Amino acid sequence: MSSNDARHYLPLRERLTITTFENRKNYVFESDCLQILYVPIIIEAARWFQNSNIFHFLKAVPYENHSERQIFTANHRIERHPGHQNHHRDTPKSKLMQAYIEYLKSHVDNCNIIYIDYMDLAFEEIKEYHALHAYVEAQYQANKTNYLFVDEVQMCPQFELAINSLYAKEKYDIYLTGSNAFLLSADLATLFTGRYIEIHVFPFSFSEYCRYYEETKDIDQLFEDYTIKGGLAGSYAYKTEKDRVNYIKEVYETIVTRDLVQKYALPDTLVLQRLSEFLMDNVSNLTSPNKVSQLLTANNTQTNHVTIGKYIKYLCNAFVFYDVKRYDIRGRKYLESSEKFYLCDTGIRYAILGSRNMDYGRMYENMVCIELLRRGYDVYVGKLYQKEIDFVVQKGDEKIYIQVSDNITAPDTFERECRPLLQIRDAYPKMILARTRHPKYSYEGIDIYDVADWLLQE
Repeated sequence: MSSNDARHYLPLRERLTITTFENRKNYVFESDCLQILYVPIIIEAARWFQNSNIFHFLKAVPYENHSERQIFTANHRIERHPGHQNHHRDTPKSKLMQAYIEYLKSHVDNCNIIYIDYMDLAFEEIKEYHALHAYVEAQYQANKTNYLFVDEVQMCPQFELAINSLYAKEKYDIYLTGSNAFLLSADLATLFTGRYIEIHVFPFSFSEYCRYYEETKDIDQLFEDYTIKGGLAGSYAYKTEKDRVNYIKEVYETIVTRDLVQKYALPDTLVLQRLSEFLMDNVSNLTSPNKVSQLLTANNTQTNHVTIGKYIKYLCNAFVFYDVKRYDIRGRKYLESSEKFYLCDTGIRYAILGSRNMDYGRMYENMVCIELLRRGYDVYVGKLYQKEIDFVVQKGDEKIYIQVSDNITAPDTFERECRPLLQIRDAYPKMILARTRHPKYSYEGIDIYDVADWLLQE
């Protein structure tokens, strides 16, 4: 694989499970940190990553009991990726689907691929669920493994009636993609009642950003750039700062002022816009709907805590923000009062708000939160007596306590970050992530990492 091929890859969240059929056995491909390349055959990408010793990629294991047909859905988060020179806005989820189709064609004997792309006018006449059902049934081939792929499925009203009917026939493996604003996780639970596997697509991590700009060897400069540019890889195609920022603004405004307004039939976009900007400006601060409604009303945006609570839920459902709940470390219970909200990508904050009130410590905390989610952790804000731990993260039996800061060279700042960690009496790992520009070191059992180095770990 050439170095140019290595630039075009996609990040996915947590675990992807895909069934394929080879020599009449079922296999499941699993990965805790899965990356899919824009290359014709997924398996070649897997081999490349395995040989690179950088990513833990795909492992193929027999899965004898996985005999049922499945519905697979791919929701993309806020990223919309432009294509090649014609700048067609081809999304990561669509690229993932196309790559997997190519893999099946090359590696699975006796398969029948049924592909529908609702962005293509050629399928305009089957944007009705009866027509969709009839089209798929007409394409079915007996004595073959039949795969159904539907891209942008939400463009067919009541598509779930056709899909559930096809699923019930137990003769198709079904793969769907849809916009995150119109095909939310809550919608999937209602439409498919547990018979689906959902794939989330994140913006680029810092590690992936460095791989994209592999000609730049200065990690410090890459980190500073990434903090501002973020991981919306579609913006990297633009040569000027103005065009790059305008692209990010367009993506953001499409989600917030168009998709969400249409989906929830919101009467006014002003409150939603002001709320989103407030949350961006208060990343990592404890927030409640009541507090936000009071502040917005005081600034001439009339609203109430009920509306704010609903709008926050809408923004989180669309993956613009992530809500992180509080966890009482001493009492070992979850707290319902206030939460923290983290933006899906720091580049959006800079594009929308500029450099006003730019707090790099909070931006680093945002980046760490998203990276922890990308690595598959459950993330909470820790409360210990009257002190706060930035993150308490869990994955299975693993638990880690994490503090994030910008600069800890001042003795009082260092002591402030260490104090709450030292008061925790259990033996789980504790760490501080800060912009130290030094190799990892330890203090009183606390591991201290440079945040850029930690983000590059896998």
